[in-house]
Amino acid sequence: MTTTATAVSSTALYDIPGPRARKRHLLYGLLSTAVILGLAGWILYLLFDTGQFTATKWAPFTYKGIQELLLRGLGNTLKAFAYASVLSLALGAVLAAGRLSEHRVFRWSCTVLVEFFRAMPVLVMIFFIFVALKVQPLPALVAGLALYNGSVLAEVFRTGIHAVARGQGEAAYALGMRKTQVMTYVLVPQAVRAMLPAIISQLVVALKDTSLGYLITYEEFLHAGKLIASNLDYDLPFIPVVMVISPIYIGMCMLLSWFATWVARRERRSPRTKAVDVAPARPVTVLPGRE
Repeated sequence: MTTTATAVSSTALYDIPGPRARKRHLLYGLLSTAVILGLAGWILYLLFDTGQFTATKWAPFTYKGIQELLLRGLGNTLKAFAYASVLSLALGAVLAAGRLSEHRVFRWSCTVLVEFFRAMPVLVMIFFIFVALKVQPLPALVAGLALYNGSVLAEVFRTGIHAVARGQGEAAYALGMRKTQVMTYVLVPQAVRAMLPAIISQLVVALKDTSLGYLITYEEFLHAGKLIASNLDYDLPFIPVVMVISPIYIGMCMLLSWFATWVARRERRSPRTKAVDVAPARPVTVLPGRE
């Protein structure tokens, strides 16, 4: 009975595919795989045909000076990302708290700020801070990333708080808790689980957007790659540089996603999130007159 109920509930949103549908799905999968493999093979053919894997084009990456330049650029990228992520989370929390405020002035002010910075292109903000305000490259890059990603995270936080069942907050208020206590001890801990994927996705965006720093002469990872490619004396020098830089960017984003998955699993295994065993009822002394 339990197995049947589980099977029915797991397929309640769609029909179980029949034999013909399964054959079509298999055919679609094989065709998609063939297209992807063909595209990958065509790209590899072009790379080999243009001589991108020759020893001459990869020899510069064995030089100590180029390796140090790449490592320095990678370190600058991680430094900008660390500053921007911390400030984005802090700014997002402040703006979300303002949008959830019961005071109309605070709520409207934070709403205007969130909508303005969400609508403003990141590159425009970075250039404005760098050129108009004459700020150094690193603070200009971090400020632009923090303003944009912080405004997006503010909406993520606000939506996550609203996603918690309304009865949770009402029960906390009924126990005499203040709004700050309700947010800190009841709503936010439950909302974090729903918000975590969106938060990590936005931090991945911030990590990739650090590459905009090369436009304001900030010596980050992409700027280092551009500097290396501009000093190589063979055809299509950017392709080997991109083949070195791209996997590192992808690896950092995947590492960040893996960290989010690890945090989510750890949160699910936390004793605070597990059900508490309730002791079975035991006979008690009957009050006089209640027999």
